[in-house]
Amino acid sequence: MGIDAEDFRTCVIRPTLQKLDITSPSAELLLLGTAAAESSIGAFLRSEGHKTAGIYRMHGLTHRHIWDDYLAGHPDLASAIRGIASQREFLVQPHAELTTNLSYATAITWVAYARNAQFSLPTNPTPLHLAKLWKTFYHTRQDLEIEHFIERYKTLVAPCVAAA
Repeated sequence: MGIDAEDFRTCVIRPTLQKLDITSPSAELLLLGTAAAESSIGAFLRSEGHKTAGIYRMHGLTHRHIWDDYLAGHPDLASAIRGIASQREFLVQPHAELTTNLSYATAITWVAYARNAQFSLPTNPTPLHLAKLWKTFYHTRQDLEIEHFIERYKTLVAPCVAAA
């Protein structure tokens, strides 16, 4: 069993986005759907072979590219995200933050989407809209399709969103 979707949204995703000066229910749903598709919102945190880690199952190489290729050119955003990271652990094992620091993982996952010039988030997205964004900008590997995202979204996210 993973983390309750509404708790994760209100206690982790929303406050993290606010630290990045983002107020967007659509962004919250995209990140919540990503966590649902990737790890059933924390039911498991590592993949076979340990290539991906955390609630969003981000690959270490993707994590590095975000810092080297994007955040290096956006110092204010990099500073805000560095402020979310652990003081010492980030310097010793930066990829471990993807598993041990939910706010940091959320911020980095948001950047994984937002760094793309073609990324555009609709105001009232459907699960299909969110799934297409996930597949286009986040989970580009061929092992999972948009139907996987939609299924996890409907099972784990939609009931909590409807009740809120």
